[in-house]
Amino acid sequence: MSILFKGRSQGASDTKIGFLQIISAFFVSHLRQALGSLGELWRQPAASIMTVAVLGLSITLPSTLYILVKNTEKISAGWDQASEISLFLRDNTSPASAQQLLTRLKTWPEIESVTFIPADEALKEFQYLSGLGDAIAYLESNPLPDVVLVTPTPKNATPTAARLLLEKLREQREVDIGKLDIEWLERLYALLDIARELVSLIGVLLFISVVLIIGNTIRLNILSKRDEILVMKLVGATDAFIHRPFMYTGFWYGLLGGLIAWCAVILILWWMDSSIQAFASLYQKEFNITGLSGNALLLMLALSVGLGLVGSLISVQRHVQEIEPK
Repeated sequence: MSILFKGRSQGASDTKIGFLQIISAFFVSHLRQALGSLGELWRQPAASIMTVAVLGLSITLPSTLYILVKNTEKISAGWDQASEISLFLRDNTSPASAQQLLTRLKTWPEIESVTFIPADEALKEFQYLSGLGDAIAYLESNPLPDVVLVTPTPKNATPTAARLLLEKLREQREVDIGKLDIEWLERLYALLDIARELVSLIGVLLFISVVLIIGNTIRLNILSKRDEILVMKLVGATDAFIHRPFMYTGFWYGLLGGLIAWCAVILILWWMDSSIQAFASLYQKEFNITGLSGNALLLMLALSVGLGLVGSLISVQRHVQEIEPK
């Protein structure tokens, strides 16, 4: 009985060791082929550097445009909150009626804040800004009405929502004229929509070109190793074993291209930073470009590696299968 138990224990141990050896051999094989494909790139430095540089620069352009569009959207969000609706009250509106209007408007969920400017205060501000000085004193009466400045909430500051709010405010009995200079905001949103579509179009075209470049490079690599692939197929090598070095080559192309693109984006934005700060200073603002975080780097690397693997897979599936022993 003890001999039987000992034999079973030894068999289980051998099975466990065999399984661990299979796992270890699997990772060692992948590591060997990954390092071997990297060595192939190292042995052809000129061609490898040119290919990686083309890939990196192809990814740089849409990445830079995407970051700039995102930062422009961040700036425009602040402009949306600054947009105001001006309500000019009727001449016969009493202070009590104006106060009732303010009280009602403050309860509206679409409105963030309400500011009342009396006619006398508006006249003083006009006198100061216009430079007319004492000429205003010769007026027999104040021609300016009381004004209510309404600031919509961020949700209602978009062109469509602000226009609907303006129409609703115009229906108030105390309001004579309602004004909203929204044309610039509509132009801004239209430009941002065009920019987003342009970035998407340029990105798709350049990403397709990256896949084609990597696919063609891998195709040339496959053709240069045609005899080696024939020998491996004759001795019974699996398709996965034959495909793996070329897939790792595409992986290295994508990874190195992504690193070059990330460095290029940093350099471009650093170069543009002084011009952006000079422009922001004209409006007494400080603005820092965002979008170069660790998550952005990981996303850029994942995208470039994915493009490299896709290009390699397309080329491998097509050209390696065409090589068959006769």
